[in-house]
Amino acid sequence: MRHTISVLVENKFGVLARIAGLFSGRGYNIESLSVGETIDPNISIMTIVTTGDDRVIEQITKQLNRLVDVIKVVDLTEIDHVEREMVLIKVAPRKENRLELLKTVEIFRGRVVDSGPTTYTIEVTGDEKKIQAFIELMKPLGIKEFVRTGKVAIPREISQKKQ
Repeated sequence: MRHTISVLVENKFGVLARIAGLFSGRGYNIESLSVGETIDPNISIMTIVTTGDDRVIEQITKQLNRLVDVIKVVDLTEIDHVEREMVLIKVAPRKENRLELLKTVEIFRGRVVDSGPTTYTIEVTGDEKKIQAFIELMKPLGIKEFVRTGKVAIPREISQKKQ
């Protein structure tokens, strides 16, 4: 099963390498990895997507918690959260397909971030299924290349129930 793990770490040299080494050294695969600073520039947050059964994920979580620079580890898969990815996709449509391309971009709430004489570069954000659906619709229109981010995720606010 796929798991999205959020890891709060000290923003120091070598932390990313140690975490990646933990995964590779034990034969665990990282499907996607996003890292960025938090409000506090001394702390970064990593969103790691990996696959494993409950035992493997528990082992990963325990081993991450043992690393000196790790502050907090949360498996977001088990809690309510918001997640997004982004894709930048360069498409070279034939002239007769340009309107279809622009309409599809609008439907997916994307935007054209660059255009040239023969290509459009489009940005789309959303969950993994939305990104994949958009890529599939662009294939017949002439994808030249694309890059996509890893998943970023954040827990939802826990609502207080009135008693």
